[in-house]
Amino acid sequence: MGKRRSSASGTTPSWRSRSDKVNRRMNSTDTLPRVGVLANEDSWYFQDLERAAQGLADVQRIEFTSLQSRIGGPETISAESLISGQYDAIVVRSMPPGSLEQVVFRMDALAGLERQGVLVVNPPKSMELAIDKYLSLSKLAEAGFRVPETHVCQTWQDAVTALEQLGPSVVVKPIFGGEGRGIMRVDDPDLGHRVFKTLEQMGQIIYMQRFIPHPGYDLRVMVLGDQMWGMRRSSADNWRTNLSRGATAAPESIPGEVAEVAQAVMKTLDLSIAGLDFLPDGEGGWYLLEVNAVPGWKGLSAACEVDIAAKLIDYVRERIACRKPH
Repeated sequence: MGKRRSSASGTTPSWRSRSDKVNRRMNSTDTLPRVGVLANEDSWYFQDLERAAQGLADVQRIEFTSLQSRIGGPETISAESLISGQYDAIVVRSMPPGSLEQVVFRMDALAGLERQGVLVVNPPKSMELAIDKYLSLSKLAEAGFRVPETHVCQTWQDAVTALEQLGPSVVVKPIFGGEGRGIMRVDDPDLGHRVFKTLEQMGQIIYMQRFIPHPGYDLRVMVLGDQMWGMRRSSADNWRTNLSRGATAAPESIPGEVAEVAQAVMKTLDLSIAGLDFLPDGEGGWYLLEVNAVPGWKGLSAACEVDIAAKLIDYVRERIACRKPH
């Protein structure tokens, strides 16, 4: 890949040039599609989408916690203002924590919008699969994808037994979560005993995977429709390669077999956009670690010199256009 062209401070990078945006503009007489983005108030990703959408789409931020539904007659779904019949698409950019009831209602509300003809990216049923590590991994393993050996249980006694079978080293993860939060490596039985007891006392499910020897990097593959980009995430002193934890990023070519697996996973989980994490096995093969249905792209955009926000806006506009009668 070519080197990034240098630019004066404050100027727009080459991959976000105004000329590219002009080439993508709609005629001034066209009505801009209205796109809601479920995002936090200070979300960099919403700001990036808002920038990329200038002249192309009317992008508005929506709070997940503001979702409401009125039933008794045609269902209307709102979030401070009406969404039903007003928005062409909803992009899910955040997944805030909440109780089981809150999470279920949010997914149900998105499913309601989908039934009303609103494009939801990603589809709520697909997100339900992807955000639940156990559910998605079991579905992927059943479909024949190579995933780390994993054990999920509810008691510390069962977890200790599983550690003896999967060990000597395992990675313990929360079923819900991302960016490396709540993940720890356990390679000592006494530590495992304490960790598993604590998780059970907190009412948590114990989700553990056999530790795969870390080569110092993994491969993040971002897939959007039929497009994909590869990024190597490297960490010299930490087995976790999350950029939020100090790992470095560089563009990486995607091996053919990994690209095939990535597209097959997208179809299996019915996803429009996702980040897939692959780990080399040291023998020329790859493990699929997990699938993120609400992937970040800040590091990948910079590493690969690609405007993911603009690509996503284009993708959403094309999907909206295909739905509308001509």
